[in-house]
Amino acid sequence: MQGIKFDWLKSCPEGLYCQPADCFIDPARAVPRALITHGHADHARPGHEKVLATKETLKIMKVRYPSDLAQHQQLNFGEKIRIGEVTVWLAPAGHILGSAQVVMEYQGQRAVVSGDYKRQADPTAIPFEPITCDLFVTEATFALPVFRHPKPESQLEKLLSSLQAFPERPHLLGVYGLGKCQRILLLLRDLGFDAPIYLHGALVGLTELYRSMGFDFGNLLPVQGVAKSDLSSALVLAPPSATIDRWSRRFTDPRIGIASGWMQVRGRARQRRAEIPLIISDHADWDDLLRTCNETQAETVWITHGREDALAYELGKRGQKAIPLRLSGRQEESE
Repeated sequence: MQGIKFDWLKSCPEGLYCQPADCFIDPARAVPRALITHGHADHARPGHEKVLATKETLKIMKVRYPSDLAQHQQLNFGEKIRIGEVTVWLAPAGHILGSAQVVMEYQGQRAVVSGDYKRQADPTAIPFEPITCDLFVTEATFALPVFRHPKPESQLEKLLSSLQAFPERPHLLGVYGLGKCQRILLLLRDLGFDAPIYLHGALVGLTELYRSMGFDFGNLLPVQGVAKSDLSSALVLAPPSATIDRWSRRFTDPRIGIASGWMQVRGRARQRRAEIPLIISDHADWDDLLRTCNETQAETVWITHGREDALAYELGKRGQKAIPLRLSGRQEESE
């Protein structure tokens, strides 16, 4: 495999472009044909003419972009199709519901574009599947040795302990609305928390989509319209920004929690005014990034966004050719 070139897959202003298939993967702007790895807004944008993704990702996109007129094509995991001169199939990424890696085979070469992924167990997502390839395209959101994510159950025990210690105070937990919210709801129920959980209006639509697909979250109530006195000891999930803006003032003396991989950085926790910082991430940490790149046996690794230089340096020491792509348009939003 020495010296393999991937001139058929290029980094463009729109994003990664596969020339023999004439399509983009997670493009940052509207294009004629897009392969979408998952439903987060920095990967799944509206305005494309044709979109190929998993069934779950397409449903998420329809909720987020109800007026979008794209021609959608569903592809199941492991189902192979031809797009131009390229054989394309999807493999689980473990990031959120419906998240996929895009596998492309062309002239005896195999490239895998992983999108975002994690290796921790998640009751809402099919586990990540390592795919042997020649080129692996990886994220690097948490690609520093300081980032080693604990088990999420151990973090949620902190929240449950706080609810017991401060029963007279409402608890506001900041969670991203797609993936993190639903994962935490299921984990809380698995840990035995059976009281009603209130949801900010921004979290309701996607959580109802998950429910329609068979996920049981127990008793959920919208916070809108509920009297302030009835929320004096409630657990409320909301977008992270809402826990510190005017919306949060309707609660009396709330305890603020934020669930994010960034809570491992004390400065981030202080910035978010998090009394209960919970290190819960939907991305791979440092060890899992290195393990995954090794398991693919890829000769070459492209790094799309995050702490690119640190990961490229470490992979180079371990014998893999690693190249930072510095793609634009990627955000920390999904954390």
